[in-house]
Parts: sequence; structure tokens; C-alpha cells
Amino acid sequence: MSSDTLTPAAAAMVNGVALHQPGAVLSAEDLRQRACTELLRQAAQDTGLLGTDDEPAIDGAVSEAAAEAIDRLIEQQVVVPDPSIEACERYYAANQGTFRVGERVQARHILFAVTPGIDVVALRKRAEIALLDVRCHDSKSDNFAEVARGLSNCPTGAAGGDLGWLEPGDCAPEFARELFGHTEIGVLPRLVHSRFGLHVVEVLAREPGTLQPFESVHPAVTQSLRQRTFVTALRQYLRLLAGAAELEGVDLDGADTPLVQ
Repeated sequence: MSSDTLTPAAAAMVNGVALHQPGAVLSAEDLRQRACTELLRQAAQDTGLLGTDDEPAIDGAVSEAAAEAIDRLIEQQVVVPDPSIEACERYYAANQGTFRVGERVQARHILFAVTPGIDVVALRKRAEIALLDVRCHDSKSDNFAEVARGLSNCPTGAAGGDLGWLEPGDCAPEFARELFGHTEIGVLPRLVHSRFGLHVVEVLAREPGTLQPFESVHPAVTQSLRQRTFVTALRQYLRLLAGAAELEGVDLDGADTPLVQ
């Protein structure tokens, strides 16, 4: 069993309220999600936004009244000011690749798919060996295409891993972040992680597109910065609630995000 999965002997609790049935198997992320939600539900009751007769969610799904009360609580407690024009300009300057239109990348890849039950450590080792192979191979032969045909778990492997010309909307966001807004040509010196697995990627050509002026993207920049500030503020609020609560069988220190939906 992986280290992020918990099989508790007794129910984990927030201020004596059980987060699941005894003996249930939950991932650490699911458990943190439930703990954060229960902290907010109880805070909504403490502030009078939710009736004290609202029942806790043993299965992780709160009542409709609790969900609405939690939304109101967050609106009241997590206040996010609009970013300054200077902060927006700095963000725009540092992330110009995000604000280009018409950018295209011609690429190919070798996919090492993550599937249920697979040994991720062994998969990573295979992917790293393939990356080293295609980066160090004599350029006189098309070794990348040969490796793709032999190892890639993507249907494009039959075509040597060819993805053709891509725009940011053509691929998963986490994959697009590694391809677009950069200047690299050739095999990327790192594995690219996506929801599908690990990718060895070669960029064959780039068309940079046109950078949109700051004035036209200012609202989008403002929204992006507000969202970042909101996540940080919500995380801090949850830490305050957790610090004043009695937690059993759950560790919220490992949460990188607020883990509330």
C-alpha cells in the first residue's frame, strides 16, 4: 500500500467529530479534505451561519445548508484585496508566455503512462533511461522515433511520437506549461509530468505568436493574482482553525493547498 493511503484503526476526528467510518480506507489527501471541510462546517456553526442541529458528514458530503454556510463564512473571513497595478505589471512581465496568442510548438513525445497498480518508481527509471538515451544519441539517426515506436504508451508511438503542431489549448494545462512560453528547441532536459504519466519531449520548432498588450489582459492578470492571494489567505485561515481545534488521526501540515472544493 502506498504511503499516502491511511487505514485507520479508529475514526479520525475533528473536535470529536468522526471524519469516516472506523476501518475505512482513505488517501491522506481525502482525509485532509474532509478535515478542512469539517473545520469550516464547525466554524460556520460557531459564527451562527449554520444551525447547531446540522449533522456532520461521515461520508465526506456535507448538507446543502452547510455548503452554503461555508461559502458565506469564507466570504466573511477570507477577504482578498485587488492587486496593485505594479503587482499586475510585474506578473505580466514575468509570465509573458501566458499572454501570447497564436503561439505554436511542433513536438513529439514518448509517453510512459501511469496506470492503476503500476510501480511508479520503476516507471520513472525507465523514463529517465529513455530520456538519457535520446539526448545522448548520435544525431545522424532518428533515435527518438525508434524509441517512441518501441516504448511509448501513446498511439502516436507508431508515428515516432509525432504530435504535430500544437497550441496551448490542444493539450493538458500541466503539459502546456512545459512547452509554451519557453525558447527551448530539441529534447527537453527533464521529464514532463502530466495526468497521463511521464513524457520525454522533443520540441522540433516554435512559432512565438504575438504578445497581447498589458492593457488588454489586465483583467485576466488581476483575476489570476486575486486567485493566488485567495488560496494563500484560505490556507492561513484553515491553519488558524486547525490550531484551535483538537485533531485526531489527521495531519494538515502536509497540505500544500486548502483542499476544499
